[in-house]
Amino acid sequence: MKKLNIYLIALGLIAFGCDGTYTDDIVPVAPGSDEAAPTVVINFPLEGTQIRVPDETTTLNINFVVSDDIEIESVVVRLNGTEILQVSEFLDYRRFVKTFVHEQLGNGNHVLVIEAKDLSGKSTTETVNFEKVEPYSPVYDNEVFYLPFDGDYLELVSVEEATIVGSPGFATAGVVGRAYQGSSSGYLTLPTTGLTNDEFSAVFWYKVNPSPDRAGILVMGPPDPNNPTNQNFRNHGFRLFREAAGSMQRIKLNVGNGSGDNWFDGGAAADIDPSKNEWVHIAFSISGSNVAVYLDGEVVSQGSFSGIDWTGCDLLSVGSGAPRFSEWGHLSTQSLIDELRIFNKALTQTEIQTIIEAEKP
Repeated sequence: MKKLNIYLIALGLIAFGCDGTYTDDIVPVAPGSDEAAPTVVINFPLEGTQIRVPDETTTLNINFVVSDDIEIESVVVRLNGTEILQVSEFLDYRRFVKTFVHEQLGNGNHVLVIEAKDLSGKSTTETVNFEKVEPYSPVYDNEVFYLPFDGDYLELVSVEEATIVGSPGFATAGVVGRAYQGSSSGYLTLPTTGLTNDEFSAVFWYKVNPSPDRAGILVMGPPDPNNPTNQNFRNHGFRLFREAAGSMQRIKLNVGNGSGDNWFDGGAAADIDPSKNEWVHIAFSISGSNVAVYLDGEVVSQGSFSGIDWTGCDLLSVGSGAPRFSEWGHLSTQSLIDELRIFNKALTQTEIQTIIEAEKP
């Protein structure tokens, strides 16, 4: 009897809890008490999502949550009017969390509709319009990198998302669509895969904000092992930046050839007047014999050069000298940047002017 009593006591504790109260929180529901329609929350895709991949078709991971105050009866998912999923059995009859993988999503505009019904007949429908964008085809010969900054930080040739540091943003009035809006500590980084070629050119539009009085713009440099917290090793890669020159902002370029660094400073010819609040086109080209810097298609600095050394240059910084060109204070720019393109050749002046004519505001 002693063993039996212990067993019964244990059962009682399980059923009612140590304080004698019932532990199951399920409450019986009276008929007719279902007052609220289900809720449907679509987490992906969102309204206006643009899906960019290098392939003509891709998988779509549809993620959503359906909830009801009493009990879900059914969930139906439709894509472009075609039913692709129907669910009528639920482990948790009040909450349904689902990621459904739809195969072979093609290019173009798409409409996703999710409808949920509860046992009382109430229903809720949510709709999302999104787009799978055609893979980007480079516009210009030898173009290997393109960041348009049109609401995201996706590089379109490699389809690589930039890593975001700090809080950069977007300006609505770019040269073409939106533009990169610098912030006091924000910038982007990307891997340099496919960019470290014998010849190199970069072109972009820039609307300068003179505060702070100096900033990095575009940097591909190596780590500085002797100065890891304040880096400034300039024997490899390049550093494009700006500095105050009186009331002007002067564009400067430093390039490493492996044994030292070379400066391309155009002096007053490379000055931008911030008071004009205008877009200026900046370009530079590097070959095995020459480097040139351009403002609005005109040469502002050039000189002979023995060829760039890319040793250790595995990181591209956009909008700042950080993390690898920070010792002299060339940190985040608060200026606007738009239509950044990189080429695996040294562009000619004529080619740069052609790009300007095609894009200029």
